[in-house]
Amino acid sequence: MNLKKFQYNKPFELENGKRLENLEIAYTTYGKLNAQKDNVVWVCHALTANSNVMEWWPGLFGENDYFNPEKDFIICANTLGSPYGTTNPLSINPATKEPYYLSFPQFSTRDLASAHQLLAEHLQIPKISILIGGSLGGQQALEWAVMEPNKIDKLIVLATNAQHSPWGIAFNESQRLAIASDPTFYENTPEGGLKGLKTARSIALLSYRAYETYGFTQLETDADITDSYRASSYQNYQGEKLIKRFNAYSYWFLSKTMDSHHLGRKRKGIVEALQSIKAKTLVIGIRSDILFPPEEQKFLAEHIPYAQYAEIDSFYGHDGFLIETKALTEIIKKFVSKNYSTQQSTSIFI
Repeated sequence: MNLKKFQYNKPFELENGKRLENLEIAYTTYGKLNAQKDNVVWVCHALTANSNVMEWWPGLFGENDYFNPEKDFIICANTLGSPYGTTNPLSINPATKEPYYLSFPQFSTRDLASAHQLLAEHLQIPKISILIGGSLGGQQALEWAVMEPNKIDKLIVLATNAQHSPWGIAFNESQRLAIASDPTFYENTPEGGLKGLKTARSIALLSYRAYETYGFTQLETDADITDSYRASSYQNYQGEKLIKRFNAYSYWFLSKTMDSHHLGRKRKGIVEALQSIKAKTLVIGIRSDILFPPEEQKFLAEHIPYAQYAEIDSFYGHDGFLIETKALTEIIKKFVSKNYSTQQSTSIFI
């Protein structure tokens, strides 16, 4: 693993016209770029992940996994707004010499892709062999594939969509309401809003998993208890884990970024945007995903030329894209080794 930082020395203009000075992007690389420069695997991470893909996607990325540094030059860059080294709301605003907090400019999934385009240019990467991302990372990857259709050879997106749904926005707004109910959120300190963030994480978990997941993993074995349930303990534990590694301000802005996702904005509509993608594409849905249900992935595969659709049946709902790595490896192997014709081909692997 090689963690680095790239600093962009010009103002970075956001989709909304606002600008960020001194943009920094933290990124991690594994392996080496080969002489042909055709072994780049670029990973777009999800909402609260970081650039260490081998930490949060083991089984798919690792020394002995399908994507590995022996054959691949793997790059994962921390997104704009995320607190793992890239410019975010706790960064210093050069105009005030204080952290941004709530004055940080709002950004979109298109801005996430634009920032990483700058990094790819800095690294002198002419072509990305495989661009892969799930959830928010999938939204970013789709934006990039639309913005630079000739740069991406193969695109793999999991549990994601072309436009964030009213259902997804409602979940995110509920989480922001929880954060806003914590009065410390408005005190502009690094610890501001952490109690609210803990509650927000609890809400989010209900969309990441499923009824069956909780029924199996958190089921009580003692029929006599009337309090202190396993499910309650689990929600508290997961909330505590997040607030030890994340901040409420990054979560606030990144959730709004997800809400902003709309591939058709200023592009004559979603279908036309999807049809502009030239990358050979694999779209993977999860049958039990209630946050990004499979119909959203089927829509992507239907309208992206040269797209394949695959669906897995996971016990873990939306989180299945991080957990079901054995099934994903088999699907991705088939996709990468496939010889493509000039016609669109949509298949389903289950």
